[in-house]
Amino acid sequence: MNKFVVLVLMAILSQFNVVSAEIISVAPEYEQRYKHILSELRCLVCQNQTVAESSSGLANDLRIEVKEMLERGATDQEILTFMSDRYGDFVLYNPPIKPRTFLLWIGPFLLLVGGIIFALILVKRRAKNITDNQLSEHEKQRLKDLLDEKNNQEDKNKE
Repeated sequence: MNKFVVLVLMAILSQFNVVSAEIISVAPEYEQRYKHILSELRCLVCQNQTVAESSSGLANDLRIEVKEMLERGATDQEILTFMSDRYGDFVLYNPPIKPRTFLLWIGPFLLLVGGIIFALILVKRRAKNITDNQLSEHEKQRLKDLLDEKNNQEDKNKE
């Protein structure tokens, strides 16, 4: 049984192509800046990876572009501004706060507050339903009479 499971897992995993990001060699004096800039840029294809981590063709092109701009003497900010102008603020992992990106910054907090308000409303409704479902005085007396009657019958059965 174990061999069968291992074979099935191997067959499934063999279907996935494991591709790693292409390594671009950079002059040693630019290495630190190069890595920092690539970690600040989002892969537009993968969207959940930095350009440094991504193996997509676009990410490779962006790595080459960053390398060439560094070699031409561009500053980190100039490179990030160029990428932002060309691909939009989405390419930046930390987009600037401005009217167009305000929702990116405030959106998660709005969702959190909305979720908390929704949860509080649900709790309040349930609490109200519980209090609304309490027995009236007549129902309480009827329940007490029924329980007393049952207890009396049990006492008689024990004797």
